Amino acid sequence: MGGFRRSLRTLLAVAVGGTLLVAFTDGAATGAADPGEDLRSETGTLPDGAAYLMEVPAGWNGTVLLFSHGLVVVEPGGQGPNPARNAPGWGHTRERLLAEGYALIGSSYVSPGWVVDTAVGDQAATLRLFQERFGPARRALAWGESLGGMVTTKLAETHGALIDGSLSLCGTQAGGVGRWNNQLDLSFTLRTLLTPGSGTRLTGFPDRAAADASAAALGTATREAQRTPTGRARIALAAALTGVAAYNAADQERPGPRDWELSEANQFEAISGTLLASTTQWRQNAESHAGGSMSWNTGVDYAALLARSPYAAEAKALYKAAGLSLGADLDALAGAARVPAKAPAVRFMAETASFSGALSRPQLNVHNVHDGLVPVQNEQAYRETVRAAGTSALLRQTYVDRAGHCNFTEDEALTAVRTLDSRVATGRWGDTSARGMNRAGQEHGATTDLGYTEHRPAAFPRPYDLTGTDRR
Repeated sequence: MGGFRRSLRTLLAVAVGGTLLVAFTDGAATGAADPGEDLRSETGTLPDGAAYLMEVPAGWNGTVLLFSHGLVVVEPGGQGPNPARNAPGWGHTRERLLAEGYALIGSSYVSPGWVVDTAVGDQAATLRLFQERFGPARRALAWGESLGGMVTTKLAETHGALIDGSLSLCGTQAGGVGRWNNQLDLSFTLRTLLTPGSGTRLTGFPDRAAADASAAALGTATREAQRTPTGRARIALAAALTGVAAYNAADQERPGPRDWELSEANQFEAISGTLLASTTQWRQNAESHAGGSMSWNTGVDYAALLARSPYAAEAKALYKAAGLSLGADLDALAGAARVPAKAPAVRFMAETASFSGALSRPQLNVHNVHDGLVPVQNEQAYRETVRAAGTSALLRQTYVDRAGHCNFTEDEALTAVRTLDSRVATGRWGDTSARGMNRAGQEHGATTDLGYTEHRPAAFPRPYDLTGTDRR
């Protein structure tokens, strides 16, 4: 089961030499049973160049699962491999779904990187092509992980007539503008408090080299800060302002309720290991699609953000232990020159990767409680957007008590798929409580852990949706 117990540190190690696929989606699991000789499969290329993969078992149950994979990071100097994927890589998920009669389809998207704008169309085209090749499906369910969870939700909101339900796993449910603003708050806090006056570029990267330089500068400053109580307090403040989980990887020690030192050490691992790459190198790729910076912090009250943070007590305790003035550092953040956005880039990111909450079909969300890359608070942001849109009856959100990004077992994923399929088939939600989800998995003969748990996420630090309303 080690294939799905990935830490942020492991993610980074794999990324060093090539392409990082968030959550390591893969069409087939190593060592899995052969799904059978009667499996019909088709590969090909969509008109825009995206590859697709379709697999239909001999005993197709009439339901097709349209899978949206996670982010494929663009390699320095080139795009890197970008194969089509039609299932996640958790254990034998693909093989077991085929054995249960599900057809599995998905595309590569037209390129690696931040391609939510084109990925939605690629996925819709893949589903339409499937219906042409194999006939109409009784039910079409969209599902995806990480960035693919965002693609799935955008597909649900904009192509509701094409699908019957959606499942977002560990998705960026706060939307693109909200995510990149959240990432800016992290880099802005670190630059202001750890390297004041350095002028390290935070947005508007002209090329990958500029992003690499910022990643190196912020990384060096953060590693040096981690050596002192003062630096660790400031890293804890940055983590508190942006919701970085205090326990975020399966190989970390889980801190106790007031174990502030261990909490900060875990947050430092997430920040230095992956999040700094996200807010610089990954941002540069997203900006290249948006046509400029889609992030801003003009008018942001960081003291107010801290007051709402679930990690405020940790930051305050470490500041006190270091003999450092938290008020003075909050004043420094308040007085620092702010970072503006480009309006056309904001519009692009809002239109292509932010949400309205206007669901027309049922959606089920699953998220790790302790996710260091896409904080669980993303789910709170989407819940509020859906509530404002008046479609809450169509949304259910469930949580898994495990650390890591997209760190699910195959039985947790299978249970989620079956739950959504049942909702579409019957028109009624079954028991989506943690107890109900765990029981459902056990009744289907679970062979791996089931960790569904009751959870209510704290507020997302800086929400943004298509209504333009501040939902804090």
